[in-house]
Amino acid sequence: MSNIRLNWVAILVAAIASFIFEALWFSVFMNEWLTGIGRTREWLVSTGLNPAVQYATAIICSIIVAAVLSICIQALGKQTARRGILCAVAIWFGFIATSWAKAYIFEVRTFQIYFIYTGYYLIELILIGAIVGAWKNKPATTTP
Repeated sequence: MSNIRLNWVAILVAAIASFIFEALWFSVFMNEWLTGIGRTREWLVSTGLNPAVQYATAIICSIIVAAVLSICIQALGKQTARRGILCAVAIWFGFIATSWAKAYIFEVRTFQIYFIYTGYYLIELILIGAIVGAWKNKPATTTP
């Protein structure tokens, strides 16, 4: 574990990619998502929440996800895009899909909203895993 190093450039790029993907995903599924959570567009714009706080929260969460996923990838061996994707899928299946399934079955929510959320998280984790897995620091050079 002492060889684990966080590549903050890769983490920030992955977080920004995740943030952009999230905006696209929830724009495409906006109506279905709002219906699934029992809200309307009017409610969404009238909450009084500052969008800057919402976006800052989203980007900070994406940075944390990218850093933790980077640690998991490195802890399992050689850092590669393939390992990043496999770690992402395993984490999604073991924690995201199962946790949301338990919540949704007891909240008696629709499969549609379950798939909107868990589909988003699966693709987000794969995207982040591929970026932080593939992006390696340049090897240190020695001067003679």
